[in-house]
Amino acid sequence: MKLIYPACFYPLEKQDGFLVEFPDLQGCVTQGDNMAHAIEMATDAASGWLLDEFEDGNHAPPPTDIKLVTPDEPDGIVSLIVLDMDSYAEKYGDKAIRKNLTIPAWLATFADKNNVNYSQILQNALITELRIEHHQQYQRR
Repeated sequence: MKLIYPACFYPLEKQDGFLVEFPDLQGCVTQGDNMAHAIEMATDAASGWLLDEFEDGNHAPPPTDIKLVTPDEPDGIVSLIVLDMDSYAEKYGDKAIRKNLTIPAWLATFADKNNVNYSQILQNALITELRIEHHQQYQRR
């Protein structure tokens, strides 16, 4: 599913970059070092914002018609951002994916005898190894 939302770009005073806000996605704000980077960051921020909403069982808010969006500052620019939610969800979503692994036979035998849940142990080990603590997207629901 592809979604399109208006975004407001504001030049940063002491840098060459831009601050980006989405009027329809409350609290969705990001910035980039230049316009290309700001667009890339805006796409990622809005996609992440919407993915969190979808994973919580909510719907996407309707986008405001770009003709009705005016920037809060005179040097602000309004543009449309295209979001490929299927691609983003495949890469970052909560949907489980299959990964194959190799372990010594003796360890597999011992683990099987002890009814080990390989998936849960691997998830916990990866979360610990990668020091993931703060983002609900990665926490088991």
